[in-house]
Amino acid sequence: MPNDSARGPGTPDERDGQRLVRRSPALFTAPIVLLVVLALVLVWEVVRSNVTGELATQWPWRLRLMDMNPLGSLLAVAVAAVLARTQYALAVRPALGWRSGWGPGTLGSEERTWRVGILNGGRQQAVVEAVDYRIVLADGTVFGWSTHAGALELLTRLGFVQDADFSLHRYGAGFPLIPSGAYDTVEAGEFTDLFVHEVEELAMRVRVLDGAGDCHERVMNLLKGAR
Repeated sequence: MPNDSARGPGTPDERDGQRLVRRSPALFTAPIVLLVVLALVLVWEVVRSNVTGELATQWPWRLRLMDMNPLGSLLAVAVAAVLARTQYALAVRPALGWRSGWGPGTLGSEERTWRVGILNGGRQQAVVEAVDYRIVLADGTVFGWSTHAGALELLTRLGFVQDADFSLHRYGAGFPLIPSGAYDTVEAGEFTDLFVHEVEELAMRVRVLDGAGDCHERVMNLLKGAR
């Protein structure tokens, strides 16, 4: 990749900041639900144990769900599991970013091109779930989110020639983004001066799954800084 960087990794702004899309139902929701259920059982047992006299022999105060000792142990285990899961999620959270700059072109001409690479600056591998693109022309025309194939079709209709005016790499579901340094990127696209002049924004929305099963998303304008 070129040496002159236009955007470093993990530098969010109002439009392209990374965000958490959803938590894992099995690894996040289930422990929380278990903790809430055990807490409710504890509250019930505390209230029931304080009911005395004839009322204690009547329904529903006769209902005993669990002994206090094992209940307390289970509650402590559930709290520990929730805290451990939260700490683990922070440890494996990806840091999606991109690096771009002008450099020698590889699109069949000798002119310079704007080259962009994406990266994961986190400490653990992330797996791509989906990648979409949004295109905004220099005249303000906006084309909504589409797949890689849809973006290529649209750009072709607009008169751009693939592998001559631009190159847009495809990353399908399951593609691994391994931890990398600030200068170790995966090629995302390459664009000529003509393309940069006529296209105001080429946004790339990347969704990935981390080791904790959480889904993260970042929108990156691949042409940001090209002008």
